Amino acid sequence: MWTQIIDPFQNVALSALVAAIPVIFIFWLLIRKTKGYLASLLTLILAIIMAVLVYKMPINLALLSAIHGTLYGLFPIGWVIIGAVFLFNVSVKSGQFEIIKNFMASITPDRRLQALLIAFSFGAFLEGAAGFGAPVAISAAMLVGLGFNPLYAAGICLIANTAPVAFGSVGTPIIIASHITDIPELAISQMVGRTLPFLTLVVPFYLVVLMAGFKKSLEVMPAIVVSGASFALFQWFTSNYLGAMLPDVIAGIASIFSLMIFLKFWKPKSIWRFKEEPPQTIEDKLLYTPAQVFRAWSPFVIMTIFIIFWGLQPVKDALNSFGLIKIPIKGLEEQILKADGGVLAIKPFEFNYLSAPGSALLIATLLSLPLIGLSFSKGIQIYWETLKQLAFPMVTIGSVVGFAYVANNSGMLLSMAIALASTGALFPFFSPILGWLGVFLTGSDTSSNALFGKLQAASAENIGIDPVLTVGANASGGVTGKMISPQSIAIGAAAVGLVGKESDLFRFTVKHSFIMLFVISIITCIQAYITPWVIPVYKKMSEASVASIADVGTGIRYLMLLGGIIAVLFIGIKLLQSKANPND
Repeated sequence: MWTQIIDPFQNVALSALVAAIPVIFIFWLLIRKTKGYLASLLTLILAIIMAVLVYKMPINLALLSAIHGTLYGLFPIGWVIIGAVFLFNVSVKSGQFEIIKNFMASITPDRRLQALLIAFSFGAFLEGAAGFGAPVAISAAMLVGLGFNPLYAAGICLIANTAPVAFGSVGTPIIIASHITDIPELAISQMVGRTLPFLTLVVPFYLVVLMAGFKKSLEVMPAIVVSGASFALFQWFTSNYLGAMLPDVIAGIASIFSLMIFLKFWKPKSIWRFKEEPPQTIEDKLLYTPAQVFRAWSPFVIMTIFIIFWGLQPVKDALNSFGLIKIPIKGLEEQILKADGGVLAIKPFEFNYLSAPGSALLIATLLSLPLIGLSFSKGIQIYWETLKQLAFPMVTIGSVVGFAYVANNSGMLLSMAIALASTGALFPFFSPILGWLGVFLTGSDTSSNALFGKLQAASAENIGIDPVLTVGANASGGVTGKMISPQSIAIGAAAVGLVGKESDLFRFTVKHSFIMLFVISIITCIQAYITPWVIPVYKKMSEASVASIADVGTGIRYLMLLGGIIAVLFIGIKLLQSKANPND
């Protein structure tokens, strides 16, 4: 057995600085605009070399740690992302997404309210359903098509994308943070869900002030309150009681429909538009029937229902009774001793191909194909295109998680944690800044959590703070870096025709990024020292009882209920279609 070396240079500061070299290296590569997948691969290789040469880790343990982490990066993390993007691509390829866009544009002609609906609420929904740049690209292009100034369209979409990022791509950032830190997904979801709603309440007002000024914002304050409060309420409720996968989807839909209903009874005194607007290219009159609109939304409705059921423990038990393969990492388990003499727990790789969230997304999408007029063969073609589209992102995610496992198993992360813990009581303030830095450079809250999740947890434990607070702060602080990350800026600029003017967009957003980051840091300090009762109570997954009896029978009954709900939904949509098109 090999024992971890935490302080190879007998100097905490020097050991931490050397341990940070891979992190500094990936930052340097990304600043030099190296492609993400290449930067991640090179960083993984450097981490393995350092683990072997500096930390004296046997090369077989270093390589097995990298393989173990890469496997977790690809499944279940990559599996979730593939399913989410596949669902979104199916909606686009079928033409149904054009109906959704027209529906959103038709709700109000006021630019302030359109920004709330499209940049904030609809963008959050897209972040939850797909992520990976889609929310900013689609929302910004829609706003320009409605007549928004391109710079404002991209800028407010980048700022609006702050609120949902931590729960993006069906909760992927939280899922990866859980795998890295051994803290349950629900606990991290609850911690983030008790932080971000405070920011969410402010963001809608922030957006409208940026567009129209303070006085014009007060004219639509009732709508701003409805938009932000409905999103914050459902974000809090879903993240605390349903888990990490649905907060953006449910809160986004709730915010959209709350504002729609409110606007049926309330209108601003005057319609506000930009003084000099580009030509409008998107029709803002509803061109479709309610049946057509509901049909267009149906894949996302089915996805939401599936995710809710897949999150129930009896359903997981039932699915795992048929489809769960545990693969021991031979040669790695019980081969590493921690510095205190305890054995480092290495869990087997679990290939839960039925109960994994990505499987729920895949099944939901396949069931949606006939509802939106696509053949199964066309769906397979779109799936293959999705796999090709995500090939490089999968390499990036696998490499980043592989690096995190090597850094953790070798002791590098603990070297940095001990140094960070020297900041003592100030660490909760700096914790979100670490997440912000990670997202700024990688463009991904998922990657930031993979890089720094274990470091945040270890640093918190060293100063006597619950690690879920700082792991949640990494995710919450990270969202404020999204609006200025080079990848996000490039996506926003390309979507509105500002290629070559990325610096203008960066200057538009950078101040707001720092302001929101400061707010998150203050909230984290308050939670740590003034209101510690908001921190959720939980057991680490390694400490949780494994003696519970799997409730397979109840899970099967839940699955039968799910089948019934989907059948009723399917029949209802088909009946609506037949009434709308009696000759079909």
